[in-house]
Amino acid sequence: MKIHKTKNTGQISVFDVAKIRNDFPILNQKVYGKPLVYFDNGATTQKPKIVIDTMSKLFSEHNSNVHRGIHYLSGQMTDMYELARTKVQNYLNARHNHEIIFTYGTTASINTVAYSFGEAYVKENDEIIVSEMEHHSNIVPWQIMCTRKNAKLRVIPFNDKGELLLNEYKKLINSRTKLVAVVHVSNSLGTINPVKEITAIAHENNIPVLIDGTQAIQHQKIDVQDMDCDFYAFSGHKIYGPTGIGVLYGKERWLNEMPPYQSGGDMIDRVTFEHTSYADLPFKFEAGTPNYIGAIGLGVAMDYLTGIGLDNIQNYEKKLLDYGTANLTTLNGLKLYGTAKNKICLFSFLLNNVHPYDTGTMLDKMGVAVRTGHHCTQPLWEHYKTEGSVRASLVFYNTLEEIDFLCEALKKIQKMFI
Repeated sequence: MKIHKTKNTGQISVFDVAKIRNDFPILNQKVYGKPLVYFDNGATTQKPKIVIDTMSKLFSEHNSNVHRGIHYLSGQMTDMYELARTKVQNYLNARHNHEIIFTYGTTASINTVAYSFGEAYVKENDEIIVSEMEHHSNIVPWQIMCTRKNAKLRVIPFNDKGELLLNEYKKLINSRTKLVAVVHVSNSLGTINPVKEITAIAHENNIPVLIDGTQAIQHQKIDVQDMDCDFYAFSGHKIYGPTGIGVLYGKERWLNEMPPYQSGGDMIDRVTFEHTSYADLPFKFEAGTPNYIGAIGLGVAMDYLTGIGLDNIQNYEKKLLDYGTANLTTLNGLKLYGTAKNKICLFSFLLNNVHPYDTGTMLDKMGVAVRTGHHCTQPLWEHYKTEGSVRASLVFYNTLEEIDFLCEALKKIQKMFI
């Protein structure tokens, strides 16, 4: 148990990890007769009971399509859906709630910008800058767009610690650069990139910036106005919310100027066979029936985190990071990837000459859930001349005791392969 002073209110709040774990029903189960140690939070986070119960109640008592009905249930659900949009706006500190576009996830958000921004602004021989540590979802959409527009993709390198080389980034910028798209936090290394500085450098050259916030949104406060990014994308299931819901934040100016990515119902103003005019923001980018229950669930998840306190969460996860780093680095034969000074509680490693799949399989039999492979960042692992790693990604419902269990499990696996 750790006591923190909440900065905003001056009130004292108690961070009780045991109590928090009781909010997540899935954590109380056993796997192969062993207590579940869930260290795959980078892939998806577990859901608190309040999110699960709220969504169940919505399906059983309130379900109705939004924006289209004059009856009670439709009006009720529409109000809750739009309240969820305002919750996201407040969580990100966006200037307007119509700058919040609901999508099905980060991938859809990035594809929206890649297509729509690309159609409006990118021409032959123009350039898009990404980084060497991007998730495939922030590489492939830009490659496809570059192929379509006959443009070029430029790449910011990083050093062996997993830190972007900003001097090299500055060298990439030129008159043909149309957009910079960079991950906020690396899903393979845990590096927290200096996105505010990256954005400022781009803006000095009148270049807009998209930030992939998939691995940052659940770990720290996000202030898009302070960051001054032009776009910010994330997925609900990474922040203790449901799957199938995501967010694209975009500055009003860009969203107004960009053409719609998808078309159909709810994104129109008037349709004739001769011409269609589009709805105002945010609906121009929300074609078809939205995942309204998912959006409301996301809002509830954000309420839950706000209630605990993001500063409290960040402080506790830093404790997990320091403890895990200190203990894992004492294991002979373990190589840790991602040693940046500023990072989240994520450990990518290889154990001796054991294939990561074998390590992950053995850990699973001991009740420890980790991720193995390239984590959808194949170019990143090419930097290290390897095909991937074992990844343990922790959040605020994990414990120091679980880290101890992981270390002991890894020692047992080492002995098996000697």
